[in-house]
Amino acid sequence: MILGLRTGYDVPMPVPPSGPPLGLQLAETARTVSRAFDEALSTVGGSRPAWQILMALKNRPTANQRELATAVGIRGATLTHHLDAMESDGLLTRRRDPNNRRVHLVELTERGERSFHTMREAAVAFDQRLRRGLPPEEIERLSELLARLRDNVTDEEDGTDHSTNRH
Repeated sequence: MILGLRTGYDVPMPVPPSGPPLGLQLAETARTVSRAFDEALSTVGGSRPAWQILMALKNRPTANQRELATAVGIRGATLTHHLDAMESDGLLTRRRDPNNRRVHLVELTERGERSFHTMREAAVAFDQRLRRGLPPEEIERLSELLARLRDNVTDEEDGTDHSTNRH
């Protein structure tokens, strides 16, 4: 061996974590919870995309499609598909923006308002089901841990170092 060169064999390897990887546990839990939430919404005639769109429209009563796509976190074409179905169900209306005819403004109808309240009741009941048996301090801790996991993933993607303990 030439002096000064490292072979990598003398560098300590990290100890593998015990138990299943966190990412796998989180993905499986998210999938299970997501399916159960979809089922809860479907029992009242809703869907997760419709619920997210209705919530976005409640926060911004007259929004354009680009704003809605951003708020919901989906692409424009996917949003258009959902809006078409929701419009045909009478939940919302679309009209051209008088200031920019290329832009469609989206608004809830009375039926959309009723649907929002019905889905909100289902969402609240589902949230209560999720919280069952968890004391408030555990829920707060879970929220903190989930935020840290999101930060860990985001940090790696954007190169930001948030390794200092913020909690």
